[in-house]
Amino acid sequence: MHIPSQEQQAQDTTLFVPSFSPTSTTAAYYDIVVNALTDRRDVFDTALSSLVSRATMLTDVAMRLVETLRSGHKVLVAGNGGSAAESQHFAAELVGRFKRERKPYAVLSLTTDTAILTAIANDYGYQDIFARQVLAFGQPKDMLLTFSTSGESENLLQAARAGRQQQMTVVAITGEAPNSLATLSDVTISVPLVDTALVQELHMIITHILCDIAETYLSSAIEEPSTSVHAGSQDEWQR
Repeated sequence: MHIPSQEQQAQDTTLFVPSFSPTSTTAAYYDIVVNALTDRRDVFDTALSSLVSRATMLTDVAMRLVETLRSGHKVLVAGNGGSAAESQHFAAELVGRFKRERKPYAVLSLTTDTAILTAIANDYGYQDIFARQVLAFGQPKDMLLTFSTSGESENLLQAARAGRQQQMTVVAITGEAPNSLATLSDVTISVPLVDTALVQELHMIITHILCDIAETYLSSAIEEPSTSVHAGSQDEWQR
C-alpha cells in the first residue's frame, strides 16, 4: 500500500477546501456592519447631546484631576472587566502621553498587578482587591477614579469607602442607572446609556477628554523628553 509523504498529504488536504462564492455572504456581513455603524451613530448623537447637558460634572472632574496632579498628588484608577481595561487605558495615556510631549503624571491603575490581585482575592476575598490597594497607596488629597457600567460592583464600593477613609477625592464614571457607587463618590459622571458595551464606549470618550484637558493645563508648552535610558533621536521617540 502506498503511504503518501507528509508533503503529499499537505497538498492533498488543500483539494478538500470547499469553494464558495463570497457575494451573498459578503453582502450579508456588509449589511450588518452598515446597520451597526448607523445604530452607533444614532445612539451616540443622542447620548453626546445629552452628555453636553451634564457638562458641569465632567468639568468638575477635569478640574479636580488637574489640581490633584498639579499639586503633586496621584490618581488611583480601578474597574472590572472592560472597565479594568479602561482604567489601564486612562493610566497609560497620562503616564505615557496622550497628544503632547511632557513629563509623566502620577496615575496608577489598580488592575495590573496579578500577584497583588490574586493574593488579596485568595486571602481576603475578591471584594477587597482594590480597597487594600487604596489603603496601601492612597493619601489625603489623592484621587480615586472608578469606572463601572453598573455602579454596583462590591469591590469598587469597598474601594470608594477606603478612598473616603483615606481622605481622597472619589470620582465615579458610571452608566445611567442610579447606583450605590455614585452615593459614595464626591462627583459622578453618569453617561446617558444603559447598554454595557455602549456605556464602555462612551467611557473611552470621557477618558480622552479628561486626558486632553489634563495635558493642556499641566503642560504650558510641548516638552522634549528629559529622562530616558539613552539619548535617542526625535525619530526614535516617535516610534
